[in-house]
Amino acid sequence: MNMRIVPIPTAVAESVRSTLRSPKYGHPAHTEVAKGYGPCRHCLRYFDVGNEERILFTYDAFSDLKALPQPGPVYIHAEPCPRYEEDAGFPNHLLAHPLTLVAYGAPREHREQIAIDGTMPDLAVKRLLSRNDVAYVQVYDTEAGCFDFRIEREDSEGAGSVEEFSC
Repeated sequence: MNMRIVPIPTAVAESVRSTLRSPKYGHPAHTEVAKGYGPCRHCLRYFDVGNEERILFTYDAFSDLKALPQPGPVYIHAEPCPRYEEDAGFPNHLLAHPLTLVAYGAPREHREQIAIDGTMPDLAVKRLLSRNDVAYVQVYDTEAGCFDFRIEREDSEGAGSVEEFSC
């Protein structure tokens, strides 16, 4: 089963960088030299701790998927970075830290979760996405609990319109 990796949209990253405001909420975004590894929710690369600047802002990982929002903190590079390619497969470099895969049915019913710790995630992702009652999988940093990216079936039309947002 082929999967599509869905980091935050480029339009969201560009808006946050230009306005220093979180999408939807308008909360001020905070810029600082990276004190933690990340990853950037746009390019999915780890931050160069102590050297790169990053922007912290409030983001709803379920934007347009369900009326009840679930905002949380995320980081992006302060400087523009290329968005992680949706067809590039699971970003295995992120396995340096524990991750939790959470499967959701449409629009946001929790179905199952699997913690992965330094192991190849392909079998776990395949298992979750092969379930008929699963629409998408969110990937979270197990230690910090924050959203990293979403995974969808390659042939799906998307779990929702995450390109739409307001500042």
